[in-house]
Amino acid sequence: MSHPDVPHSAVDALYEEADRWQINTGGQTIHAKRIAGRWRTIKWLTASVWLIYLLGPYLRWEGRQAVLFDIPNRQYHIFSATVLPQDFWMLSLLLLFFAILLAVMTALVGRVWCGFFCFQTVWTDIFTWIEEKLEGPPPARRKLDQAPMSLDKLRIKAIKHALWILIGFLTGFSFVAWFTDAPTLWRAFFVGEASGTVYVTVALFAAGTYILAGFLREQTCFWLCPYARIQGVMLDRTTIVPTYDEQRGEPRGRVKRGETEDHRTTGDCVDCNQCVAVCPTGIDIREGQQEGCITCALCLDACDQVMDKVGRPHGLIRYASLDELEGRPTKALLMRPRVWVYGAILLLALAGIVYGFTALAPIELKALHERAPLFVLLSDGSIQNKYTLKILNKVPEPLSVTISVSGRDDMTLVGAEKPVIAEPGGVTPTVVFVKIPRRSLAAEQQPIVFHAEATRSSGALIETERESVFVGPRQ
Repeated sequence: MSHPDVPHSAVDALYEEADRWQINTGGQTIHAKRIAGRWRTIKWLTASVWLIYLLGPYLRWEGRQAVLFDIPNRQYHIFSATVLPQDFWMLSLLLLFFAILLAVMTALVGRVWCGFFCFQTVWTDIFTWIEEKLEGPPPARRKLDQAPMSLDKLRIKAIKHALWILIGFLTGFSFVAWFTDAPTLWRAFFVGEASGTVYVTVALFAAGTYILAGFLREQTCFWLCPYARIQGVMLDRTTIVPTYDEQRGEPRGRVKRGETEDHRTTGDCVDCNQCVAVCPTGIDIREGQQEGCITCALCLDACDQVMDKVGRPHGLIRYASLDELEGRPTKALLMRPRVWVYGAILLLALAGIVYGFTALAPIELKALHERAPLFVLLSDGSIQNKYTLKILNKVPEPLSVTISVSGRDDMTLVGAEKPVIAEPGGVTPTVVFVKIPRRSLAAEQQPIVFHAEATRSSGALIETERESVFVGPRQ
């Protein structure tokens, strides 16, 4: 079968461009070609999650910043919840959740994190997009790089680098804004009232972003990122990654004018090098899996567009597993044992995090029994124990806390006649005494429960309790 309608002029243009592409060895800047396609659209959509990083500090909640990691005061506000260092066991579960999630994604679909979500990948993509808008497509950018300095080149380069530095500054400033009130930070930063730590942090983030995304680019993925080294051992025969179908594509051969499909002796790969041209790390996917492949799937878009031009089916480069390419039986996702193992760990970690947030009490109470002496015999014949109560106030307002005790009807609480003022985000200690008539003690130790109650400014009643023990003489 022949394809007389194949536009050879378009194919010839691809070959003319292909002669200029070569595999990245780190000796020169990679100017990747940008083309539209399904995977490019998905890449932009997934990259948009970083808007939360840039815009999140400006979200307000109950009159304050919705998410604020207030390190000096050791308070971490996440909407209505306030997490204090005492609740940081949830951080371990959160780190476990993301570590296992990364392992799951890698085991199933390769370095999808690197290709679609990674900070380095997303910022580099934005930087190169700006570069293309100002300097033109890859051939024009290479020509401009090699041209002698002129006023026009200086103008273009100055605008580009100014925009890069601005993005770097916003990156660093946004990071700091998560740790202090963002609107206040803007004023303090530009009038010179911010702390030295703020200026240094913003400068380091700005410089790091400018250098990593603007200059190192793919070399960061090759040489600086440890994930590139370890991800290979996390893949197996069932992992789905962007793969070149060698059986269908080989032997490669350029499209010949007048050649029909019935007499074609080459595979489907027309050796146009477009898969290399669009690769942000400059690798050739046809050479198999490599540490430089970040599974961004842009080579799939490029290859499918070439197949459309030459009248051949899509999928020469596609997401596939090694088992699929070799014609072996493939297991469904839910039939893989490690998917269930990873999934169970993820669910347990997520359940712990959800439980931790839902179980966060607005106030906490601790009761420390005096050890020396354990009890005192009073002149009226009653036994007295001394306790230090520590009230932890997790709400962003002072609370008037009422203390009471239960466990026996004949107990007397001394020292808690007036409410205790608990300051927000801190621990307020108070000393109380509990008296019980000696004749009422049936055992050396009696369980008692301290109660703490307070009313928020909104009218909501909050309360907590802590069990302790009352110690008396041996019976």
